[in-house]
Amino acid sequence: MTQIRTARTPDGRRLEVSHVLSVPAVEAWDALVDTTQWPEWSPLVNGVEATDHRIRADTTGRIRVPGAWLPFRITSCTARRWTWRVTGFPAAGHRVDDLGTDRCRIAFELPLHGTGYVPVCLRALENLEALLEGGETVDQ
Repeated sequence: MTQIRTARTPDGRRLEVSHVLSVPAVEAWDALVDTTQWPEWSPLVNGVEATDHRIRADTTGRIRVPGAWLPFRITSCTARRWTWRVTGFPAAGHRVDDLGTDRCRIAFELPLHGTGYVPVCLRALENLEALLEGGETVDQ
């Protein structure tokens, strides 16, 4: 089940794009914090160089997107939620909710003015579902 809604987050009201997957929350979380997996599910990230293989608060590095390398810094990384800044600007928050019995919800939290980024999040969720549930990722 995919959902797009306005929600309260630790960063205030945000646009939340989420999808329920049939995998344990720990597996989904591992995909989100393992920088080597970002190019496998992100429709925009083609490469990553980071100070940490698994992100934590204050991990820094850069991501390769079509045409450029962009610097990033992880601003928070707590129990199944992380946020970052890309080129100094707040970017999407990433969260995994444990729904029990090998089910979880992956959510991307966007600023309310970030509606143009919703299609990118939807593609990333499709790719995560395919990656984690054993299918093929969607062509990028």
